[in-house]
Amino acid sequence: MLLPLLAAALSLVFGRFPGVQRAIGVVVLSGVVVDAAFVLAESDRHGPLVLQLGGYAPPYGITLIADRLSALLLLVSAVVTLAVLVFSIGQRITDYGRETTSTAFHPMYLVLCAGVSLAYVTGDLFTLFVAFEIMLSASYVLITRRTTAPRIRAGMTYVIVSLMSSLLFITMIALVYAATGTVNLADLADKVALLSPGVRTSLGLFVVVVFGIKAALVPLHFWLPDSYPTAPAPVTAVFAGLLTKVGVYALIRTQTLVFPHSSTSGASTFLLVVSILTMIVGALGAIAQNDLNRLMSFLLVSHIGYMIFGLALFNVVGLTGVILYVVHHITVQAALFLVGGLITRHTGTVSLRAMSGVAKAYPLIAVLFAVPALSLAGIPPLSGFVAKITLLRAGAETATPVAYVVTAGAVLTSLLTLYAVTRIWVGAFWGEVRAPLPDPDPTDEVTVGTGSTSRGMIGATAVLVVAGVAIALFAGPLSELSGRAAADLLDSAPYRTAVLGAR
Repeated sequence: MLLPLLAAALSLVFGRFPGVQRAIGVVVLSGVVVDAAFVLAESDRHGPLVLQLGGYAPPYGITLIADRLSALLLLVSAVVTLAVLVFSIGQRITDYGRETTSTAFHPMYLVLCAGVSLAYVTGDLFTLFVAFEIMLSASYVLITRRTTAPRIRAGMTYVIVSLMSSLLFITMIALVYAATGTVNLADLADKVALLSPGVRTSLGLFVVVVFGIKAALVPLHFWLPDSYPTAPAPVTAVFAGLLTKVGVYALIRTQTLVFPHSSTSGASTFLLVVSILTMIVGALGAIAQNDLNRLMSFLLVSHIGYMIFGLALFNVVGLTGVILYVVHHITVQAALFLVGGLITRHTGTVSLRAMSGVAKAYPLIAVLFAVPALSLAGIPPLSGFVAKITLLRAGAETATPVAYVVTAGAVLTSLLTLYAVTRIWVGAFWGEVRAPLPDPDPTDEVTVGTGSTSRGMIGATAVLVVAGVAIALFAGPLSELSGRAAADLLDSAPYRTAVLGAR
């Protein structure tokens, strides 16, 4: 968390030197990858790593804690942010505005990375709120760079919804503190259990709504397909890969630590209904789209439903599937949006009806699209299949009528996803090569329709595609690690002891 913040300040100092800014970003995020790998190894070997900031005794101070789940997501997120930064440098969106002033891309991107890291390792609700605000403040700048009318319109939607969710978030924190006298997650695990059932249920529902907006659950998803598609490809990729997953992580952490449930509880049934609605509505929305980026945005919404499905089962197998799915989805979804940027770069359009022949003209891009697209649809032996088969097994083992229905809905969603990515393949890659459409905005920082891509753009996309394949290749060790993390979530005693000490 600290490395990107310091690097952001240093990047501002060297704002007039593009080469220095690029080097700072790449070196620092590479260091974060190494750091996150070390944290994962240590937390898996020795248990949660805890830091009490300022030396204040819990639950009164700020606690940072990295367990297996948060450390694994830290590592995957760090790899994605590094790859997306390399793509951004190759696409040259990092240099927009440099002829008149220093660019804000590098500092804001590094601040965003710091916010994501803080969200994973924080041990209290208020610092989690601060982490979301750090991410949102940086994302406001990144999503509205280059003030075209569509981006201003999309940016207004994004900002208004984000501000409203932040108001709900701080209100939720106030209510939790009024009811329990603490915001420390480990301490809340003990205090919330003492509340009356009505108060506990109300607070739990409030938490689901707040983080459901962040994660884009149906029917709280309306802002995402209107906001993400207008941003440059790397910005959309990091948003799609990380920001919604931070919301999912917050749901997983609070629903297992603070508001634990059983697989037969009313909360489980509620989350199962939300999950199947999210899966089906998102998939149907994707099928109806002609805009490449909007189609993938709806697919993003749809597959958040798989993660809520596994969470709602509240058993080790289900949570193992959630963790595998989050890891898979972070890499695959980011890769798909980067490939979308490559397609737009060569065709000059996001309309599926106006493009064709990309496979014949650029076969490497076709391969880079096909692998993550098939993985997203759950085709074996790719990573999506590994995660989905774990979730389906968890649904079958739960053996309740609602779980069976949602399991069938998950299979249907996979088929709808396959149909949606097939539409992209038929529209963009098949057929005869077309001349690229003229750039609709020649003054934009991203030149499209030129038929040229840098090695950095191709290489960064390939790294994420290979990372998705590696998840499948190492599915055994990763599943074992995810299983241990899932067991930690259901047995929160070691987490609470690590933060609060023996009581």
